[in-house]
Amino acid sequence: MKLSITCTRELNNGNTIPLFGLGVYQARQGSECEQAVLSALEAGYRHIDTAAIYRNEESVGAAIKKSKVPRDEIFLTTKLWNSDHDDPEGALKASLKRLGLSYVDLYLIHWPVEKKRLHAWHILEKLYKKGLAKNIGVSNFTVRHLKDLMAKSNVVPAVNQVEFSPFLNQTDLLAFCEKEKIALEAYSPLTKGEKFKDKTLMTIAKKYGKTPAQILIRWCLQHDVIVIPKSVRKERILENADIFDFEISAPGMKTLDNLNEEYRTSWDPTDIP
Repeated sequence: MKLSITCTRELNNGNTIPLFGLGVYQARQGSECEQAVLSALEAGYRHIDTAAIYRNEESVGAAIKKSKVPRDEIFLTTKLWNSDHDDPEGALKASLKRLGLSYVDLYLIHWPVEKKRLHAWHILEKLYKKGLAKNIGVSNFTVRHLKDLMAKSNVVPAVNQVEFSPFLNQTDLLAFCEKEKIALEAYSPLTKGEKFKDKTLMTIAKKYGKTPAQILIRWCLQHDVIVIPKSVRKERILENADIFDFEISAPGMKTLDNLNEEYRTSWDPTDIP
């Protein structure tokens, strides 16, 4: 599988999304976040993922302007927070103002809020038609949440962003999304570093002369899963992108697939009604 930092995959509406990007969760507003985004863009990243609740949209927008990379070459995601489900249009317009942009490339419902997500989705469909969001999708939705949403809406989510790694490989969700042409996107692909010392992972990393983090990112890409590792350190941002000069073998992929232990580092959306 020949991949590069500029590789994209087609979404169910014919648009494309870069397979590899930078997440800025917990990046502090101001110079920390701004420099992380600038470092990523300088390194060739063209996909940046933020959210209203991260409180760093202003810094992301400032970095995009400073970078001089043309806006249409950058794929930018932000998200609708749980308390804003009654007014998604107002929330998106507030995000756009903070970002200093006229549109986002992807707008996601951040969590499947009980009794409100369907209303919010119907508003997102309108924002999509208006062009304020070039693509719309969801985050942290299970198969059950997706089926419920799709049964009562006109637009199938383009993306479902969930926690995903060899230690939480969500095979049923991945298979469902592939069947319905919903692109799966992995957050926390690095398990927040909590599994870097797993013996199997370390053995595979040593075999390829790579770090455990690089193996985890490459594993996602070889499953055709969009991946957005986060970091604010330039050296780590560069390291995370140094994954396009090797390919994990089929046996290696199978070994990594078998590491699943339902290991989560974030909230579990399974029981959200």
